[in-house]
Amino acid sequence: MDPVIVAVLLSAVLGYLMGSVPFGVILTKFAGAGDLRSIGSGNIGATNVLRTGRKGLAAATLLGDALKGTLAVLVLARFGEVGALTAALFAVIGHMFPVWLGFKGGKGVATYLGVLIGVAWPVAAGFALVWIAAAAALRYSSLAALTATLLTPVAFAVMGEWPQAVVFAVLTALVWWRHSANIGRLIAGTESKIGSKG
Repeated sequence: MDPVIVAVLLSAVLGYLMGSVPFGVILTKFAGAGDLRSIGSGNIGATNVLRTGRKGLAAATLLGDALKGTLAVLVLARFGEVGALTAALFAVIGHMFPVWLGFKGGKGVATYLGVLIGVAWPVAAGFALVWIAAAAALRYSSLAALTATLLTPVAFAVMGEWPQAVVFAVLTALVWWRHSANIGRLIAGTESKIGSKG
């Protein structure tokens, strides 16, 4: 079999498996906070973990969800750029659709940032700055994430990094799709702002 095909297949499978580790569910269960899927929005990400009132758990979930993406990219980068980018794509897909949870996972923002750190940390730094600026100005976590993900493939395109631009355009489309309910609430003016009780 063609070595490139082998690299892509291995990177896809391993990237997916690494990305599918549900840190939010695991950490809340071991901490005695119950089944995360029955709390708040039912989402497995750090934002929903925060609804348990355990800020430390939320921070650990955020870190775990990001670093599993970074690790996937760095490990599979042994197959070159094709391995790194394939791992990036499938790590985020694994987080969104984990086989262990009936393919019902998170929205992918933390893992998106994690794989971006592995692929191009300066662009990841820009992502973080955009998120912070948008969140501070608009006070919507979802809108900050949507803005940062939208600008990421644009940044790669401007740099002439077309494989990265294509992969992150696909990931951005997936993140936006997973945020469809948030987008609806933003349009309706009913989305909860950062720090609100609603």
